[in-house]
Amino acid sequence: MSTTVAVIGGGAAGLVAAIHAARLGAAVTVFERNERCGRKLRITGKGRCNVTNHCTRDVFFANIPGNARFLFSAWDRFSAADTEAFFEELGVPLKVERGNRVFPVSDKATDVVDALVRECRRLGVKTVTARVERLLLEEGAVRGVACHGKEALFDTVIVATGGKSYPLTGSTGDGYAFAEAAGHTVVPPKPSLVPLVEAGSFCASVQGLSLRNVRLTARDTQRSKTVFEEQGEMLFTHFGLTGPLVLSASAHLVDLTPERYEILIDLKPALDEKTLDARLLSDFEKYKNKDFQNALVDLLPQKLIEPLVRLSGIDGRKKVNAVTKEERHHLLRLLKALPIKIKAFRPIEEAIITKGGVALTEISPRTMASKRMHGLYFCGEVLDLDAYTGGFNLQIAFSTAVLAGESAAMGLQ
Repeated sequence: MSTTVAVIGGGAAGLVAAIHAARLGAAVTVFERNERCGRKLRITGKGRCNVTNHCTRDVFFANIPGNARFLFSAWDRFSAADTEAFFEELGVPLKVERGNRVFPVSDKATDVVDALVRECRRLGVKTVTARVERLLLEEGAVRGVACHGKEALFDTVIVATGGKSYPLTGSTGDGYAFAEAAGHTVVPPKPSLVPLVEAGSFCASVQGLSLRNVRLTARDTQRSKTVFEEQGEMLFTHFGLTGPLVLSASAHLVDLTPERYEILIDLKPALDEKTLDARLLSDFEKYKNKDFQNALVDLLPQKLIEPLVRLSGIDGRKKVNAVTKEERHHLLRLLKALPIKIKAFRPIEEAIITKGGVALTEISPRTMASKRMHGLYFCGEVLDLDAYTGGFNLQIAFSTAVLAGESAAMGLQ
């Protein structure tokens, strides 16, 4: 008789776990509360799905801020190269973009989800559209799951429910309740890869403005230390900041007390201060008889000019030829380091990833099996694991899912 495996959650980790359990001959049933599997996966990477990062082992672990050692066995079993080969074999051609991010050639996340669902179907994996209400636990072992008031018996159960980010996709924290019922400790979930709320009102004055090729630096003012610095894209909103650069920076902000962290935006990273000053002098000469507020049209997006002039303290109606050297140098400093004080993260519901989750000391890193309850396994974002942006979080999901799926199929603890 083949092992019967229940997978709770039909997302990235759940589907991959189901596939690898079924490939070992297990009879697998996926319980998914949404009408379709992979709902969150369909919207990742702006609908393009950054499946992994084309990186070495060292680079992968350098992008996991905490608990990286736990993943040594998972990576050795299923690395980024294995993820790429896996999707290629499933008929999803891939490409590598900036930062070694790996996307489907089609730029369609739905192709990734469809390939996983198709492979599950080919392997005979059964899908039940229902929310699991609780685990069936008896004498230190899991016996199955209960949903719709009915009990279903299984030899092993894999919890792949995700964290608490994007709850509309089904990630509502159910997995934490299952873990606690089985005797596990849950590290309180916090948002990671999340937009930032400004302490002031500058961002609201330029909301909707998107900037490309700017350099963003995050500074911990308490320790006078730079915690993040990178070049890329960002967006001003009514509440503060978002976009790829901002989401990446957010993962480096710990103990976010109001105004502890300051974001500095270099609007002209390609120009050093001397070159930018020469550019300013050139523009000032060109517009010397105009008002100062009309002299920056060649240098900045229109939406940014008035708020930046206000921040500079220079009277916008002052003639350009009357702007002093000290005023020009102050403007120069703003262009190279536009300061935005941060007071909070946006709610966890808006986070791409959740920090926290099932405590790793209670999970076997070689099998993803629970040390508290026989026959119970965990994988993906429900675990206390998270990484920076760039495909690393999905790689964690896939690596842990393969171990969980294979271990559950073979009953390995």
